[in-house]
Amino acid sequence: MELFLQQLLNGLSTGSVYTLVALGLTMVFGVLHIPNFAHGAFYMIGAYVALTVMTIFGVHYWIAMFVSILVIAMLATLAERLVYHPLRNASPLQHMIAAVGILLFLEALAQVLWGADYRRMETSYDEVVNIFGLTVTEQRLLILIAAVVIMTILHWFLRKTMIGAAIIAMAQNREGAYLVGINANVIAVLTFAISGAMAAAAASLASPITLIFPAMGNLVIMKAFVIIIIGGMGSIPGAILGGIF
Repeated sequence: MELFLQQLLNGLSTGSVYTLVALGLTMVFGVLHIPNFAHGAFYMIGAYVALTVMTIFGVHYWIAMFVSILVIAMLATLAERLVYHPLRNASPLQHMIAAVGILLFLEALAQVLWGADYRRMETSYDEVVNIFGLTVTEQRLLILIAAVVIMTILHWFLRKTMIGAAIIAMAQNREGAYLVGINANVIAVLTFAISGAMAAAAASLASPITLIFPAMGNLVIMKAFVIIIIGGMGSIPGAILGGIF
């Protein structure tokens, strides 16, 4: 029984990372109906940005995570404006080709800037703690807590703010949202920014217990797609349940 609970705890921390990635992915699909294959590349760049800020500037882990979130939010916004927005009336196949193009470009850029070697992010949260007889590293515990906090904030934002209501309206009925005056361009930018921020947060949380390398986003994005398919494409509650279970 103890072994089962131990594996369950480890699985919940890993699943929390996939849930954060899947949430950003399902938001973009729900609002814009774009399967954003480049989301894994945003995750990967987010990990490298956090590592670089910590290594070069010597800042604290949390500050590096915050910087990574800002940078990837801007990168995702840039991708939406320069790539996806011009293709807003294009076919789904063209959207997928564009997303794969962004993915390959960012992976190549990462190899140029940081090389192809595996890297590890060292933090001060590497101690092992005992909780009711179960052992877990501080970082895994941190992942669980941070994921719950982030998901709670996202839920509050979507349900309790006007911008969140506009995002939900776009996801549920795009034509109806247009008719009531919701600016589709603004919602698209905000959705991509939130999606990128979620990817960066997930990468910054997971990197201390994994390795950082240019193709690290590929496996994550594959699992995230499985999660949102199981939970329902565009469904935020489904992404949360799919990631956890």
